[in-house]
Amino acid sequence: MSGPATARRGVLSDARPTREFMTDLNIWNVVLGRIRTRVVEEDFRRWFGATAYASDSGDLITVWVPTEAVRRHILNHFENEIERALAAVGRPSAHVRLVVSGEDEDEDEDEES
Repeated sequence: MSGPATARRGVLSDARPTREFMTDLNIWNVVLGRIRTRVVEEDFRRWFGATAYASDSGDLITVWVPTEAVRRHILNHFENEIERALAAVGRPSAHVRLVVSGEDEDEDEDEES
């Protein structure tokens, strides 16, 4: 395998099969991999375990979270870790938008302004 996927391969464990690697590779999984190394495992599972990548438009990465409480906690306690991880993977100007699953994205936009 060559090209951009090969360059990114170092982010994930070499033990992962190629098919799984290609399926699981998105910016949020890369960010989570970096955060996991800097956060207590129990905290990581509690706060990030139920998050899910939604989309990436370049400057805005949208991530689903299960509840408003999880969204607030991640923003209040892990925002710096997320920013560090984005910078480390070459996306320092990208912003992560956490959206509670089931909410209309337009409704959530008003809360973040």
